[in-house]
Amino acid sequence: MGFVACGGDDSSSAGIVDESSSSAEIFSSSSFLEDPSSSSIVSSDSAGNNVAPKITEISATIIEDTLDLFYYGCMNLNFKADSFLTIFEIGDVVTLVVDGYDTLDVPVVGYRGDVSVSEYLLSVGDGSGYVTFEVLNGDPAEAIGIGREVKFPINVSVKMKEKGGYIKYLEMRQHLTMSYYLEAYPTLSIEEFANFRKVNTTGMGEGVLYRSSSPIDPSLGRNLYADSLAKVAGVATFVNFAETMESAMTYRDLAGSYYATQNVVFLGVPPAFVNKVFKDGLVKGYRFMIENEGPYLLHCTYGMDRTGFSIAVLEALMGATAEEIKTDYAKTFMNYCSVVGNMQVALTQDHVDLLKNIIAMNLRNSYHTVGVDISDFNNVDLAAATEKYLVALGMEQAEVDALKNRLKSVQTNNE
Repeated sequence: MGFVACGGDDSSSAGIVDESSSSAEIFSSSSFLEDPSSSSIVSSDSAGNNVAPKITEISATIIEDTLDLFYYGCMNLNFKADSFLTIFEIGDVVTLVVDGYDTLDVPVVGYRGDVSVSEYLLSVGDGSGYVTFEVLNGDPAEAIGIGREVKFPINVSVKMKEKGGYIKYLEMRQHLTMSYYLEAYPTLSIEEFANFRKVNTTGMGEGVLYRSSSPIDPSLGRNLYADSLAKVAGVATFVNFAETMESAMTYRDLAGSYYATQNVVFLGVPPAFVNKVFKDGLVKGYRFMIENEGPYLLHCTYGMDRTGFSIAVLEALMGATAEEIKTDYAKTFMNYCSVVGNMQVALTQDHVDLLKNIIAMNLRNSYHTVGVDISDFNNVDLAAATEKYLVALGMEQAEVDALKNRLKSVQTNNE
């Protein structure tokens, strides 16, 4: 599922609101000013000279462009990017309020590729000339409940949340480099190179659940290792988030693989954790696990994003702590990154800590779309919240119970 740069027009007016403005003023019909400068409040310095007010908030509307909004999922604000950058900077974290729909904290970045998979963002350089609200690999309009029956205008405000709060992550991205060759990873085991590991967080049965990079896609140079390790582990059921059956059949190594002799469900879903297409695939994959015996192995291409999310949900369901979930997620990046000059250099603890926050953010955002609050990720009852999440996605409580039973121990369909 691909998404292209969003377009827009300049048919609507936008306003700048100083930090003393109330939310009621922001969302009143009269607050969208023809002259943005008229919303400023002039103050004086100690010498009595007028100084410009400190602007920390703007008001705008969503441009009524049904192609971008309903096909690409991009939401252009009627606020020019160059003007926006006189108030906010790349690397700031802002609070975005879409009136009547949702309130989200999002980073300001140049391009959608500057954020992690399935993360919300405000981009200023994606080609439209306007500030654009997006989700990497996803559809923000669907995620916050904007449907085709929407009435325009949709009022929006953007307010500073944390100045420079995203800078560290942007700087870290230069370290997220990998190699296709085992020789670049002299300190890793074969298991680590293939990103193959048993999931052994709290509550998970011994030897029941595994995760890895793709055992069939040769593009990463890891598939033969992953397939062989799955055979040694006795994996009986594979859940493939990356491919459809048709696309998987094109891989040259599939026919002779261990993988091809076992139970496999091909989901072929994008890493769009806040959107229905991924959520439906998640439920289909979990139902396949209920219907087939373990041990189970979940994978996508890298075993990083779609696998990381789906494994984290299962870990949470079974009672894993927040720290266990975050640590397991970050392990994948420690296996792949950071390769400099054809040799892996260990990530710093600061890098690892930032990566741990990604899975917490992805889970929070996806759970939030169905009304399940795990904003206090480190302290909330993740197991109970995850049961609610799965039921909200369409699973019956009996199915959730059956999934938990499957993950407690390896069982056959007759047990």
